[in-house]
Amino acid sequence: MDCSLVRTLVRRYCAGEENWVDSRTIYVGHKEPPPGAEAYIPQRYPDNRIVSSKYTFWNFIPKNLFEQFRRIANFYFLIIFLVQLIIDTPTSPVTSGLPLFFVITVTAIKQGYEDWLRHKADNAMNQCPVHFIQHGKLVRKQSRKLRVGDIVMVKEDETFPCDLIFLSSNRADGTCHVTTASLDGESSHKTHYAVQDTKGFHTEEDVDGLHATIECEQPQPDLYKFVGRINVYNDLNDPVVRPLGSENLLLRGATLKNTEKIFGVAIYTGMETKMALNYQSKSQKRSAVEKSMNVFLVVYLCILISKALINTVLKYVWQSEPFRDEPWYNQKTESERQRNLFLRAFTDFLAFMVLFNYIIPVSMYVTVEMQKFLGSYFISWDEDMFDEETGEGPLVNTSDLNEELGQVEYIFTDKTGTLTENNMAFKECCIEGHVYVPHVICNGQVLPDSSGIDMIDSSPGVSGREREELFFRAICLCHTVQVKEDDPEDTIDGPRKSPDSKSCVYISSSPDEVALVEGVQRLGFTYLRLKDNYMEILNRENDIERFELLEVLSFDSVRRRMSVIVKSATGEIYLFCKGADSSIFPRVIEGKVDQVRCRVERNAVEGLRTLCVAYKRLIPEEYEAACNLLQAAKVALQDREKKLAEAYEHIEKDLILLGATAVEDRLQEKAADTIEALQKAGIKVWVLTGDKMETAAATCYACKLFRRSTQLLELTTKKIEEQSLHDVLFELSKTVLRCSGSLTRDTFSGLSTDMHDYGLIIDGAALSLIMKPREDGSSSSNYRELFLEICRNCSAVLCCRMAPLQKAQIVKLIKFSKEHPITLAVGDGANDVSMILEAHVGIGVIGKEGRQAARNSDYAIPKFKHLKKMLLVHGHFYYIRISELVQYFFYKNVCFIFPQFLYQFFCGFSQQTLYDTAYLTLYNISFTSLPILLYSLMEQHVSIEVLKRDPTLYRDIAKNALLRWRVFIYWTFLGVFDALVFFFGAYFMFENTTVTSNGQIMTTNINMMFGNWTFGTLVFTVMVFTVTLKLALDTHYWTWINHFVIWGSLLFYVVFSLLWGGIIWPFLSYQRMYYVFIHMLSSGPAWLGITLLVTVSLLPDVLKKVLCRQLWPTATERTQDLSFGAALQNSPLWSLPSWGTEGSGPLVIPCCSPRPPGKVVCTRWRSIEYVVFLPHPGLSHSHPGSSVRHSGCGSSLETPHDGQPAPSRL
Repeated sequence: MDCSLVRTLVRRYCAGEENWVDSRTIYVGHKEPPPGAEAYIPQRYPDNRIVSSKYTFWNFIPKNLFEQFRRIANFYFLIIFLVQLIIDTPTSPVTSGLPLFFVITVTAIKQGYEDWLRHKADNAMNQCPVHFIQHGKLVRKQSRKLRVGDIVMVKEDETFPCDLIFLSSNRADGTCHVTTASLDGESSHKTHYAVQDTKGFHTEEDVDGLHATIECEQPQPDLYKFVGRINVYNDLNDPVVRPLGSENLLLRGATLKNTEKIFGVAIYTGMETKMALNYQSKSQKRSAVEKSMNVFLVVYLCILISKALINTVLKYVWQSEPFRDEPWYNQKTESERQRNLFLRAFTDFLAFMVLFNYIIPVSMYVTVEMQKFLGSYFISWDEDMFDEETGEGPLVNTSDLNEELGQVEYIFTDKTGTLTENNMAFKECCIEGHVYVPHVICNGQVLPDSSGIDMIDSSPGVSGREREELFFRAICLCHTVQVKEDDPEDTIDGPRKSPDSKSCVYISSSPDEVALVEGVQRLGFTYLRLKDNYMEILNRENDIERFELLEVLSFDSVRRRMSVIVKSATGEIYLFCKGADSSIFPRVIEGKVDQVRCRVERNAVEGLRTLCVAYKRLIPEEYEAACNLLQAAKVALQDREKKLAEAYEHIEKDLILLGATAVEDRLQEKAADTIEALQKAGIKVWVLTGDKMETAAATCYACKLFRRSTQLLELTTKKIEEQSLHDVLFELSKTVLRCSGSLTRDTFSGLSTDMHDYGLIIDGAALSLIMKPREDGSSSSNYRELFLEICRNCSAVLCCRMAPLQKAQIVKLIKFSKEHPITLAVGDGANDVSMILEAHVGIGVIGKEGRQAARNSDYAIPKFKHLKKMLLVHGHFYYIRISELVQYFFYKNVCFIFPQFLYQFFCGFSQQTLYDTAYLTLYNISFTSLPILLYSLMEQHVSIEVLKRDPTLYRDIAKNALLRWRVFIYWTFLGVFDALVFFFGAYFMFENTTVTSNGQIMTTNINMMFGNWTFGTLVFTVMVFTVTLKLALDTHYWTWINHFVIWGSLLFYVVFSLLWGGIIWPFLSYQRMYYVFIHMLSSGPAWLGITLLVTVSLLPDVLKKVLCRQLWPTATERTQDLSFGAALQNSPLWSLPSWGTEGSGPLVIPCCSPRPPGKVVCTRWRSIEYVVFLPHPGLSHSHPGSSVRHSGCGSSLETPHDGQPAPSRL
């Protein structure tokens, strides 16, 4: 045996070469290659099963528990629960274990149900039938049984079961049409090409007779990149080597269209397919609210430790006195007294930790998750954000960032397809200085066939006529447009019908190409089709011209151009190239460059998208050299992209300029209004685009990003060539800071009238210089800081000529600046994905460039205009709701546990609990949970119309305003104050006690049985009513659901307490709460005490709100007052006729306000009862009731009866 073969066997079987080499070898049909070829070595690949589920039946419990206890709060309560089990603690382990078990169980059920749905979807996908070739026959089997190397047949409208190399189709030209909507959302038809040597195999027997091997790269997730080659063995000759690229690869999940059937060989199966590799989730983003919540938890954990430490120290100080040892009913045994002092102290410390651990709200996490999950449906259900034209609505890909929509400070938006419609219309073309405009309007008359109208100078001569026709041929040939026969019953997304009566539609993934081909058609040249590798066009004389397509040099975002090499019927070989002016002009050696450049710049200023067209003739020797260069690069398995780029660079040079095109991309509906509203909201808007500066600047003026008063500052390559980067930056810095003086412009002062309005324009090359490390070794951070300082003082920034990664660099630069602002990126194309993933919040626009952006975003919207409501309304509400939820949870837990801390000073630090075990367990998960959850879902402190009408209200909540330390400390001290009122109010009620004849201890002041559980129950009752009514006072938007939940939760507490203490429960060994609650309520003074304590607890918060509203009202509070005033003025009551002297008309006030003397008439309008006072003569409107605020006596959500007041008798 050959030693090399032995080495190969050892390396592949023992070393597992397939796991570390960069390529794999696949044997088509599992057939051994002919003798003399490489030895046949079977390789192991995964089967075709797709597994998107996370758990199995066996690992669900351990894996899910592991994931849940990785959360700090869950792990903390697990430790507390274990401490309660191990040592003697004052509370039952149930008090910590039951809430923890509830949270863990609810989360596990939710995650288990979601995973079960994924299992169902996986099984449906893995068991679908697939046709494959076996021994020359067609066989059906389940998709999961496919193996790498199997030859598969797919029929029209079927989905490809795995990643296939396209071998042949029923079409003679070896092409097929595919849609990839389920992969990247692109609904347009893409054309794929069969291998040149196998496209003639049309039957199962032909395909089964194929002997070939495929060498390709190992699986990787990029949908648009594939490198491989196929070796086809014919007889005993050397194999024919053909390159394989993404045009030969049919991806799993894509659908076959307009093709009867295709044959392909499986190369990636199961979890190695590109679709499966793209399943992996994006990096987790965390909102500012979540970060604040975690910081507050740490603060409360420190407070908990401090409380436990203080009580432990005070306990041993108390017991240091000889007669203050443990009480007689809790005497320690001798062995306990002999234990080590430090061990006893540590045990007591842990016991106090357990006693006070309820200050950490365990149920807050699950409530926040439920609020985010349920709240996200409000975006999906919003009918105002549904686009009738496209039939698309908003999508929520993650609910973790809902509240972040209310904190955005910077918006980075793409231009094409985001601000504009990406609906291209051909406007004109310029050929050697002559402008051609289809359908020119002359003296009010439309000239339909106005091809060749000269708008600059005289008509072109003979040579100019040749260049003109060459230009039109270049447009008809240099593209990737496909032609489909018009079928009126077949609706195709994306393409547009050609403007004339010819029965064809043009299909392309690029709207620009369709617009150019349609525009040239109106000028006399029509692209017909690509057949058998020949492109056919119809010229002005209605003659069909055929060009053989030799090579396609594909477009990419780096080169910004594409080329084709074609051969005419006369044997001449042409290279036609079209691309951006910055990409074409440097490669041109001949042509009227100045005239064309002048026209391009003029069109760009008008906001038109421009492309330049050039060509060159190739002699056969040049073509052969170029062909060999391209072939060597195409068959390379290593660095293919780099080698192709070098080959393209070598071929696309020494061009002759033909002319340029101009295409209009109209601005989206209400894009300007949206940007204006966002700027009024204090949000800075940056436009990041790959377009040239003039085009992008014109669009920015049109969408009101720049105003006529805006002074534009340029940081471009042209400026840097004239001066050094250092000088340009310092000059711009002095300019923007001169007007500001010593004042620092705030992030939200972009529209401030007392400051000069600046706009900055920067291009990609200048940004590269700013981000590039200095060659002298010094840091570039000074340039970056200077650049950021300039940007902060500009109301708007335009970044043009940006590569996709540069967009992400800009976002990252602002994101990690010293202010750490919240950033949002919005775009519609694959080139926007990097910045969408980089920003705090990524929003994809469901546009015509596919759905790559929408798939990778956190949220997706149909149009840019919907961003206004998403931020100013939904984002505002989300932030208000969740910030109140977080602060309220901490507040109610301080109210809950601080009386327990105070109680230790009155029980000798014996770790005696103040509340019953049932109350400890159910406080957070039953008695006070539903009201705050409903509040966090439905609260509207102002109406939706007001938020849309007044964007400045967004500034009230900016920079995490409701979760700042000042607000957090206020809520904490409010909780401490209320806890002091609860405890000492109840304490003074029990101050004087006497012993009755039957041995019971009674209070002399309220004649109620006194005891530990009575005292604790009274404190707990006042607390439950106070925290619930506190939430009721904070509620502005009342519905029947709020009423039901708030009053229902209070009723549930009362009913539960009556049942818990009024029945002897057989499963309890002792029942310390028996008859306690009932006896407490039987005392009249106890009712009075509860009412007074609740009132005193709520009074400071009410006074604070009233004073702040009168003295320092926020914009939101002023808007609330104005809204009520406007609502009252629009009521029929306001227009009641007056009589008598001026100022003596009727006075209308809500019926619950104080009544002045005089006759009254009660009336009702919009479910609010009003009293109309008919004053005595001489009584003016100066009564204080006339300015009373809305305090209505009914729900403002009910509808009026016929919209008219209904008088009622007294």
